Amino acid sequence: MEHKSEETTIEDQKKRQDGVPVTAEIEKSIRKKFHKQIFSRFAKAVRDYQLIQEGDRIAVCISGGKDSMLMAKLFQELQKHRKVNFELDFLVMDPGYLMQNRKLIEENAKLLGIPISVFETDIFDAVFEIEKSPCYLCARMRRGHLYHQARELGCNKIALGHHYDDVIETILMGMLYGGQIQTMMPKLHSTNFAGMELIRPMYYIREDDIKHWRDYNRLRFLQCACRFTENCAVDRSDGSSESKRMEIKQLITEMKKVNPFVEANIFKSVENVNLSTVIAYKESGKKHHFLDSYEV
Repeated sequence: MEHKSEETTIEDQKKRQDGVPVTAEIEKSIRKKFHKQIFSRFAKAVRDYQLIQEGDRIAVCISGGKDSMLMAKLFQELQKHRKVNFELDFLVMDPGYLMQNRKLIEENAKLLGIPISVFETDIFDAVFEIEKSPCYLCARMRRGHLYHQARELGCNKIALGHHYDDVIETILMGMLYGGQIQTMMPKLHSTNFAGMELIRPMYYIREDDIKHWRDYNRLRFLQCACRFTENCAVDRSDGSSESKRMEIKQLITEMKKVNPFVEANIFKSVENVNLSTVIAYKESGKKHHFLDSYEV
């Protein structure tokens, strides 16, 4: 029996029985079925936070998960409108993935019509023996490599796929586990790479809508693929991973049963900070205390 090559198999996957490319169907779902929940919110974040300017060259950072893969498609869709001229590089960093995880990323990129550029690092090897905060160190190293590679490509911005739920979870995690009030900013300047900026255009998009888009299109993405969490390497509908962030997700779910507006209120809380009712705050590394200006 003649066996099809891997390339032929991928091409077969890209077509339905009626001959319509899956890529086209996925793009249609973004323009039609999920326009309000996903694309409109993507475009709104870009406008509200002025994330894209004329002449930008943006490195769209793809980890292989549902969020970053969808972000890449949204950037492609936004670029078609051409209200502002900008260029895109779809950047994938391989920090030491298992072969099957790397293959899944590459196959999904072909399936979705995303022209990725892959570069390799040894981050997983570097942090594998670290006992204290390996995930924190890994994230820091990943960010540094992405900035460096993006700059080598001539980019002035990197885009990450953090969404609305990531934002509100970060706010609560900071309060409950970090003893501080902070948020995940929609954009910020790099402190180590002059002239580079990080943007988060999925800031308004809900995770449930991303999952709905994924499942509607029968897609399968990486969830986590490092050596500490290889058992949850595939992104499944019931996704589970024991972590502080998962605890926060569950907490928000419970609070929502009592107050359906709790998520929006958490999000808005860092937009409505009243400094006259705050004991102390930091600005540019300097701490300000209310007693400094309190009249006796």
